[in-house]
Amino acid sequence: MSVKGKPYYITTAIAYASGKPHIGNTYEIILADAIARFKRQQGYDVRFQTGTDEHGQKIENKAKEAGISPKEYVDRTAAEIKRIWDLMNTSYDRFIRTTDEDHEKQVQKIFKKLYDQGDIYKGAYEGMYCTPCESFWTNSQLVDGKCPDCGRPVQPAHEEAYFFKMSKYADRLIEHIENHPEFIQPVQRKNEMMNNFLKPGLQDLCVSRTSFKWGIPVDFDPGHVVYVWLDALENYVTGLGYDADGSHGELYKKYWPADLHLIGKDIIRFHTIYWPIFLMAMGEPLPKQIFGHPWLIQEDGKMSKSRGNVIYADDMAKIFGVDAVRYFVLHEMPFETDGVISWDLIVERFNSDLANTLGNLVKRTISMSNQYLSGKLMDTGVKEAVDDDLHATVLKTKALVEKDMEGLRVADALTHIFNLFKRCNKYIDETTPWILGKEEDKKDRLSMVLYNLADSIVTGAALLHPFLPETAEKILSQLSTAMPEMDDLDKTGNFASGTKVTEDPEALFQRVKAEDVAKTVEELYPAKKEESTGGGKDKPVVPDKNKGGKKKTEESRPDLKKAQNKETITYDDFVKNEFRVGEIVEADFVEKSEKLLKFKVRIGDEERQILSGIRKYYPEPEKLIGKKVMAITNLAPRKMAGYESQGMLLCAEDEEGKLSLMTTDEGIISGAEIS
Repeated sequence: MSVKGKPYYITTAIAYASGKPHIGNTYEIILADAIARFKRQQGYDVRFQTGTDEHGQKIENKAKEAGISPKEYVDRTAAEIKRIWDLMNTSYDRFIRTTDEDHEKQVQKIFKKLYDQGDIYKGAYEGMYCTPCESFWTNSQLVDGKCPDCGRPVQPAHEEAYFFKMSKYADRLIEHIENHPEFIQPVQRKNEMMNNFLKPGLQDLCVSRTSFKWGIPVDFDPGHVVYVWLDALENYVTGLGYDADGSHGELYKKYWPADLHLIGKDIIRFHTIYWPIFLMAMGEPLPKQIFGHPWLIQEDGKMSKSRGNVIYADDMAKIFGVDAVRYFVLHEMPFETDGVISWDLIVERFNSDLANTLGNLVKRTISMSNQYLSGKLMDTGVKEAVDDDLHATVLKTKALVEKDMEGLRVADALTHIFNLFKRCNKYIDETTPWILGKEEDKKDRLSMVLYNLADSIVTGAALLHPFLPETAEKILSQLSTAMPEMDDLDKTGNFASGTKVTEDPEALFQRVKAEDVAKTVEELYPAKKEESTGGGKDKPVVPDKNKGGKKKTEESRPDLKKAQNKETITYDDFVKNEFRVGEIVEADFVEKSEKLLKFKVRIGDEERQILSGIRKYYPEPEKLIGKKVMAITNLAPRKMAGYESQGMLLCAEDEEGKLSLMTTDEGIISGAEIS
């Protein structure tokens, strides 16, 4: 079924304008942007809205502390949020602010409409209030006397207020959720809402406040301001031109109901219970789907400014670039469970996935095209069976990506695209262009191989575009080709035969060193002195080059082997050694030896026999076949158990006697020099 021109409306939760958003907050806008871009690529007429939530007691208090008016305060913070969203290259159509005049006017009209029809009534509230969450709680709802949502202290509150009759619409909402299983995703979020809130029964909701002034005034009762949730949630319709009098704008008529509300799991109750009930009372259709995504958390818990463990997107971008930030947060977030972020993991993903698997693939392909064929790639028709397997991967990738994106499994979709790039790297190893390039009679086959690579990369880049737009455009530019249409990705041959690639390919991603990143992180996030005990410092979360992904100080690292330093050598001594990547193609026992294994290792365009005394650590040597290992290749050959060994494989061994061959990422080509 064609979707060309079909309206698609996607929204994010609007960011609370109390301060700069950290990377966990920023994840949502990047996720929404990837979905919006993918839908546009499919042919949908997409409307993408985001923005800021700017009213409430918390902001009034922060403005007072800063010595400025609430409006001045939110103008600054909204500008900072918008700067981060723009830096992340997000393609929203409107950035709405709840202080926008058109929004405030409609919220007042909606409040009056609901009051006039009897859904809102005046009363008084007495209970416990959490200022950070802008939420009221009864004593029975508190957990250890604190807010059940954020765990912070609550304060007793008593004030005159207007209330919304939630119970009036509860049964209708339950019926809607049961009849529309896709309405709340993932399923566990739906179960939480049904079992914990709807089925036990809803209390009427406070929808106005009198204890502070920073909010939209209730125009028929000026002592009251509209409570934040009835204010903020309306942005999804007011931003389209909804009119409580019925004179809706063209955008509202075209795009409502929303196809997808994208929100964090911590505010799902407000979006799946309060918001649908408000819409029912307003007489408007409900959004088609609400997705409560999990959190991106630091390895030691949820990010919090008060805990000092936040990471900011703009700081990440300074080190790795915008597309690397987009890749990391999209790739590392599971569908249902929380994702984990650490500087160690960012460095690992950057080097392995972006610099090696993708960046190295593109540069090698273009460099070999220039070296052997003057940059001009032709479909010569000289095909072999290995080509069919590459093409099979290319042809199935689009369908896999579309299926996962339809189910909002964005990380899985990205994995399929990078599996295509990994298959391209394997194809290089299988076809050995550097060998074909040495034989004149193999030139047509070489051209076919490099053409197949370029054509496959074009498909991968086109599918990658919604996720890493700048990178995808750079790839296509270096291949001197245009972005293919989505429908064309069901076939190969999207790279025109005879195209001449760029002569000087730019490295898409330059590998980074963990120690360099650590230094930059320490500069960006200087350690703070401990306030409670004095003495000592909080250790910033920096890349740990000794063990991936863990924040440990030296005294808490019993797993570290004490360094046994050998005699110092000069740089000139070191560079006499030649270290290269080799691929194990054969592995077997050496007869009459209890220690030795015999390997055939492909290093570039030659194969070498290397013996290693690691038999007891690898009782099934055949499992090592295909591994990319590190080897010293300029050692003088020597005899071992009657066999000649033509190099040395590098291993690591700890104090407990555990030993492991040193291996590299899959994307590194055999023969690559280690430096």
